Amino acid sequence: MKPLEGLLVLDFSQFLAGPAAALRLADMGARVIKIEREGVGDLCRQLKLNNMVLDGDSTLFHTINRNKESYAVNLKNSENLEKVKQLIMQADVLIENYRPGVMEKLGLDYEKVKEINPRLVYASVTGYGTEGPWKDKPGQDLLVQSLSGLAWLNGDADQPPVPMGLAAADMFTGAYLVQGILGCLVRRGVIGKGGLVEVSLMESVLDFQFEVFTTYLNDGNRLPQRSSVNSAHAYLGAPYGIYQTKDGYISLAMGSVPQLGELLECEALLVFQDTSTWFSHRDEIKGILVEHLKGKTTQEWLNILEPADIWCSDVFTWDRLMEHEGFKALQMTQEVSRGEGVNMVTTRCPIRIDGNIYQSPLGAPRLGEHNSLIEQQIGGKA
Repeated sequence: MKPLEGLLVLDFSQFLAGPAAALRLADMGARVIKIEREGVGDLCRQLKLNNMVLDGDSTLFHTINRNKESYAVNLKNSENLEKVKQLIMQADVLIENYRPGVMEKLGLDYEKVKEINPRLVYASVTGYGTEGPWKDKPGQDLLVQSLSGLAWLNGDADQPPVPMGLAAADMFTGAYLVQGILGCLVRRGVIGKGGLVEVSLMESVLDFQFEVFTTYLNDGNRLPQRSSVNSAHAYLGAPYGIYQTKDGYISLAMGSVPQLGELLECEALLVFQDTSTWFSHRDEIKGILVEHLKGKTTQEWLNILEPADIWCSDVFTWDRLMEHEGFKALQMTQEVSRGEGVNMVTTRCPIRIDGNIYQSPLGAPRLGEHNSLIEQQIGGKA
């Protein structure tokens, strides 16, 4: 039995952060119903990655919304709204990520909803919270990465701000939302009442940076200085970074620079005995490594460094990753289907409980696919 079996989640959200949270709840056994706009649906259905579409919907939508049901309604229609309220009366969790004020206009804000279902856990995602000068600003991932300072941590010193190549703000916000929901569900088990869980993209990305931001706050507000050579962490010294080899790349994490000098037979590194120089002279040290590591293949260097317990790694592309036995042992992919030959390979839930790997063959729903079933269950007309 999955841990959330028996729970009903209503997912009013779209794009990534809210739907990703609902996806994780579905992975752990909850029944998730997407409440979508009639005729249009989640706008993510048309948000394409690499122009990829499957059965009329973007593969991005398929990825984030597997294992859910779709109920397409016009919430401005009083009859439809009443049916949704009947669903809310039965639900355990409601997730929404509209701009502040939208749910209130529909009469579905937390204060109204808790009157009809006081046990409901109401989870809300915003871009920047519900107060302050940013509250109406679009909650978009790149904008949040830019405003939060995150983009200034990536890339080398001579480069402009470099955003992460992922929707990091959305993904972390979705993960934090799940944590808040589960915490509130545990509390409900104690006191019998639900509650309001609120997360924002901005607060999530600020917390994501908690190590380095705390350093800044307690270091005289000195801004981080990215390394000019193979920067991988603005606050860490050499050798931390990724280096080109004779046939590829090798990553080097924290470690003793003189020990590296001995193992790599690189005398120029032996002079850096003082650990403070590994940061103050990191560009010089990295520059030495850049030239020296080109002399052998990645595997030749790994054969030297790994037996000495130096933290290092090959740098894989996805095709090489999938060929490796380490990846295969994780069983991280699964095939999902929405029927009629519409199949897609995607990742699985990364959480294991009691040794169980959670997979489900159910793909993302077509818009309104479950209207008839859901209306039968809430007493409406099929």
